Amino acid sequence: MPEILEIEYYRQLAEGALDRPIASVFVDEYAGRGGRPGMDPEVVLPGLSFLAADRRGKVLLLETEGPTLGMRFGMTGGLLLDGLAGIDDLRYGPGTYEDRWIRAAVTFADGGALLLHDPRRLGRLIIDPDVDALGPDALSLTLGELRTALASRSAHGGPPLKARLLDQSKIAGIGNLLADEILWRAGIDPTRPCAHLDDGEIRRLHRRTRSVLDQLFERGGSHTGDHMVARFPGGRCPKDGAELFRATVGGRTTYWCPTHQH
Repeated sequence: MPEILEIEYYRQLAEGALDRPIASVFVDEYAGRGGRPGMDPEVVLPGLSFLAADRRGKVLLLETEGPTLGMRFGMTGGLLLDGLAGIDDLRYGPGTYEDRWIRAAVTFADGGALLLHDPRRLGRLIIDPDVDALGPDALSLTLGELRTALASRSAHGGPPLKARLLDQSKIAGIGNLLADEILWRAGIDPTRPCAHLDDGEIRRLHRRTRSVLDQLFERGGSHTGDHMVARFPGGRCPKDGAELFRATVGGRTTYWCPTHQH
């Protein structure tokens, strides 16, 4: 389940694709959905080279002399360069790489290739993606940006906190696993209205967001959190032993501790 950490691994891998002339591009019927008419990667990229590998939230951005190639990875998307995978495994991925799951390929003049591998067919290649619709990047999120993201004019305090953390237009890059880990470590109930946090809670949430992202990146990805071992029905909190609550929050399955998350 690639979240911001996995896409950062992909970005680092993609730096090995820079300054290599593109010979051809293949995009299947699934990965090609959602692009702008007349801006097909197969047409506009051959003859160009990637000059920079960037990222905004969960979108990989490969800049050329002309357009920028955006890559989205859905729930099981992986990136391979010259046969090397960006990460070894995904929490909900297949655990293996097979040719039948290659959804897109950028082949270079030197014979190497950059591949999008995606069993669930949710990954996309888009020329000049609209990243202006995304919020600030979670890896560089400031306290002020978090305050802005949590603000709401609703009389009820806005949507549940976890739903707001998952809203890519507010904060770019946090997905289901990271949101649960961050809130578990911060001791905050994911169902609370996002605008009902006091100043101390917002500061604590900001600290935990930064520390979780830094620590899990060093560990190997979004699935390496301390909370992960209890993410199953009947699981117990690794911190205090209480049986975790389980519900759908923000459209995603959510686990939290009723004892220390308030």
